Amino acid sequence: MTKKQRYQEVIDYFQETTPVAETELVYDNPFQLLVAVILSAQCTDKRVNLTTPSIFKVYPTPEKMAKAPFDELFPLIRSISYPNNKTKHLIGMANMLLEQFGGEVPMTVEELVKLPGVGRKTANVITSVIDEQPNMAVDTHVFRVSHRLGLVSTKATTPLAVEKELIKNIPEELVHRAHHWLILHGRYTCLARNPKCDECGIKNSCSYFAKQAKKKSKSN
Repeated sequence: MTKKQRYQEVIDYFQETTPVAETELVYDNPFQLLVAVILSAQCTDKRVNLTTPSIFKVYPTPEKMAKAPFDELFPLIRSISYPNNKTKHLIGMANMLLEQFGGEVPMTVEELVKLPGVGRKTANVITSVIDEQPNMAVDTHVFRVSHRLGLVSTKATTPLAVEKELIKNIPEELVHRAHHWLILHGRYTCLARNPKCDECGIKNSCSYFAKQAKKKSKSN
């Protein structure tokens, strides 16, 4: 199977089975999504969604959060991974939004990565989810799934390298959805330790599954 054929089969499968693919983070506006994505670093979306309602109730806007005392915001974030750093990041992010962006969340990766707590992955999430820009956020799920399926080469050893290969091969209008396809597939089917290959609808297009099948046939 050529790489082009593999991409086409994977895309066709997801378009048929998951035509609507969205983030599982709960938010009402770009600022709330930005807060949620910053909190989600090395933390589950489920945990973030349990935490953000109390944060948004007290600090619903950049103006409110910028004035938040560390000792009052920290307890609301305590259950999240790295709460100390993330509390500082949120307060710093809110202040920078006010000082440099008029209180609005910018919609370019270059501007977003200037904000405290925002790296390229977070910036790609914000721009693809809010503005449907063809940006691919590569988290651990996307990195793992794209390699296992054989969508990217073994030389793609960094998130940026994976991002570039995926964007090169996925139609531009589908990139923002493909991000969620790969994340959700990694979260619920292509698990890190015990992938559910028997339940996977694209196993026949998967390099990892083909290799495992060969190993079994040799051992038998």
